[in-house]
Amino acid sequence: MAPSRILMTGGTGFIGARVTALLTSASLQQPRPALRLLAHRSRPQLPRTGQVEVRQGSLTDPESLRGLCDGVDTVLHLASQIGGSPQRCHAVNDAGTGALLAEAERSGVQRIIQLGTTAVYRDGRHVGVREGEVPLEPASPTSITRLAGEQRVLAAGGLVLRPHLVYGPGDVWVLPALARFMTVLPHWVDGGRALMTVIGVDDLARVITGFALRPELPTSQALHVGRPEPVSGHELFTAAARALNLPLPAGEVSHAQARTWPGTHYDPGWQRHLSLLTVDHWYDTSRLWRLLDCTPGTGFAEDFATGAV
Repeated sequence: MAPSRILMTGGTGFIGARVTALLTSASLQQPRPALRLLAHRSRPQLPRTGQVEVRQGSLTDPESLRGLCDGVDTVLHLASQIGGSPQRCHAVNDAGTGALLAEAERSGVQRIIQLGTTAVYRDGRHVGVREGEVPLEPASPTSITRLAGEQRVLAAGGLVLRPHLVYGPGDVWVLPALARFMTVLPHWVDGGRALMTVIGVDDLARVITGFALRPELPTSQALHVGRPEPVSGHELFTAAARALNLPLPAGEVSHAQARTWPGTHYDPGWQRHLSLLTVDHWYDTSRLWRLLDCTPGTGFAEDFATGAV
């Protein structure tokens, strides 16, 4: 039986807003579920469909979550703290997830889906790896606490979806990072041969919505989320340069040269960006697409160009 009432956190964010739109769309190919959103600050602007309920509360205030999951059959947990102090990251990503799960358990909710991240893995060269093949060793406070939250969800029998790079309208990380990288280092690093798992925000929203509406879910599992085939650094940087009307990188430098490129020692995020954008981060997503029995509708270059407009 398909879910009839879904509680969602993070329903107005970069990814969550797309999921909200899909779940409330008149074109949904099945009965639309009633949707309950947890709003932290201001009341979000939502379509007047009569099926969206907004509850005020905060993951950092367990008392404000009381009754939040009553009458709900699926919890869609998309909210997370990205950056900020370690204390804030812990309060939202770890303790906040725990508070939400406690309320779900009190209300008898067993279907839980969380948006996770591949940043929970040990950084390094990842080539076609399946779930469970890379050690869990996050480095930043954000990723450490997100892993702690993921582990809570998995222990509760939930499903964790782990994308890598997510691009599209509203993206404040991937396209800006590519633009800055090409400005600082206008050359191909190792020829742009690194392979990466990417997905557009609209395709990611369709994946999340697809699982939210499934009668049955995998339990206590994490799934990689991305386009079925990886894209090369050459494809990714070319798509970004075209979208931003920037010149393509010229010439080639080694990864070792890029690590000590003049001026980059002032940038505390340079080594992380260098790794994410020029070293293989390719995750096998075949289990995901077999379960959903679908694929993205357009090729990478077309999808990226459309999303960058």
